[in-house]
Amino acid sequence: MSRRVLAATAAVAIMTAVLLLVLARGTGPTSFLSFVAIAEAAGGQGAQASSSDAKSRVGAKPWTPPRTPWGHPDLQGVWDYRTITPLERPSALSGKQFLTDEEAAIFEREENRRQNRDLIEPAKGGLQYPPGGVVPYNEFWYDRGNLVVESKRTSLIVDPPDGRLPPLTPEGQKRADASAAEERETQLGRPRAESYEDRPLSERCILSAGTLPILPGPYNNNVQLIQTAGYVAILNEMIHEHRLVPLDGRPHLAQNIRQWIADSRGHWEGDTLVVDNTNFSPKVDFRGAGSRLHVVERFTRVAADRLQYEFTVDDPTIWTRPWTAVIPMKKSSELMYEYACHEGNFALKNVLTGARALEKRGSR
Repeated sequence: MSRRVLAATAAVAIMTAVLLLVLARGTGPTSFLSFVAIAEAAGGQGAQASSSDAKSRVGAKPWTPPRTPWGHPDLQGVWDYRTITPLERPSALSGKQFLTDEEAAIFEREENRRQNRDLIEPAKGGLQYPPGGVVPYNEFWYDRGNLVVESKRTSLIVDPPDGRLPPLTPEGQKRADASAAEERETQLGRPRAESYEDRPLSERCILSAGTLPILPGPYNNNVQLIQTAGYVAILNEMIHEHRLVPLDGRPHLAQNIRQWIADSRGHWEGDTLVVDNTNFSPKVDFRGAGSRLHVVERFTRVAADRLQYEFTVDDPTIWTRPWTAVIPMKKSSELMYEYACHEGNFALKNVLTGARALEKRGSR
């Protein structure tokens, strides 16, 4: 967990504040060009597994997880889940479930170069930064990881089998279009900023993307699990969000009680901890999903230094079917530190100040 960041979710807020002043226009390239080359070289290998993945399944010995004094599988510790494997399978790799070792090496090299903030020319733009915009952090601050997952799978999504998010419902498409339009306006220096309540939760240092479900991000890709006989505590490094998950079979809270990171209830299915999450606040926006969002997580210790994290997402107002992703986590010997998101509060003030300045300019 090198280069621990104390104020990193403010990157978007800082960029927005600067864009309000410079009114930069345009968008940068976002395509996986390296994936296209890999797919063409693959010659339609389909769902062929990499040799390393196949070898890992041959002759594998059964592994028994350690136990707590009260008999539950011991999942405790700090777990690192950083990876550059994308959530969705790139369209250029349609039908290809795994990369070969050579393809994985090509992708890692090209993707690490593509995401390197020090190589982005502000005048040309790149990633989510428009031409003429500002790259708020250099590469020193990023700790996204530089490797694909060990299986060489081409996406974190495992269901649907194509590795893609399910089709959107009409309401889901409507929300996606509105979100894209708002993002374009923000990139053009015209964010919705009548009030601080118009700005995203991460910009306001309330809740970070990737907290629930847990998803890899630019940095602080660590989670800590602490167990007692009746509870499991789940601590995310981003904005040090935590959940206390009871294991005693109690029902969920009443539907009128909503929480930022849901109402969590856990139980054991064999050696797997299953956590059921409901009652999300309607102000939570996970890819358009909100109050009807339902997330089921599964934590399974598969080796002394490996934890498999699987989650299934369902919101019938957004997607036409549920979808599932699997993220391998690696045991870390390092500590987690408090994530003080104070910088976002300063940037938020600048966003609102810039919006008021633009209003005065427009009235002249």
